Amino acid sequence: MRATAVIVITDGFEEIETITPLDILRRGNVDVTLVGYNSRTVIGAHNISLQTDVTLNEILTKVYDCLILPGGPGCYNMRGNNDLLSFIKTHVQKHKLICAICAAPLILNDTGVLQGKRYTAHPCTYNELSNVVTEPVVVDGNLITGAGPGASAQFGLTILNHLTDTQNTHLVANSMLYREKFL
Repeated sequence: MRATAVIVITDGFEEIETITPLDILRRGNVDVTLVGYNSRTVIGAHNISLQTDVTLNEILTKVYDCLILPGGPGCYNMRGNNDLLSFIKTHVQKHKLICAICAAPLILNDTGVLQGKRYTAHPCTYNELSNVVTEPVVVDGNLITGAGPGASAQFGLTILNHLTDTQNTHLVANSMLYREKFL
């Protein structure tokens, strides 16, 4: 059975932090659902428009193997949304893989997910987050975080490795000519 993942984006999402993990996971045979926070047409921080598969309201009762939150200025608009926070908490309670990159760890912080965990985030979040690790990608149990756009490929490959296996991840990395360490 294929692993499942959900990526939630809103207007102002960081394109590379969305498209790179989405592409990597689909190359690795993960069933990924791209979710629009408010609508199915979402415009990124750099004016790239994406058509999502569904909206958040359409999948609130579903549980995926992995939940991914890309960053970008738009993620600030998702903070405090009770439906999204509940969706995240359900995945945490079911011990699913929770992933956030750039400014999106702020959303996880709002749910208490980061408490007692090692994590990284973009420097723009340091005024709200404490004990941020300054590494490109950090794994702590079922939590994977990335520092920002430059870590997008490593972030995506790390998620793929957790959802599938090292052999599959190496095949995808090699097909992309990715030579950096991702494990």
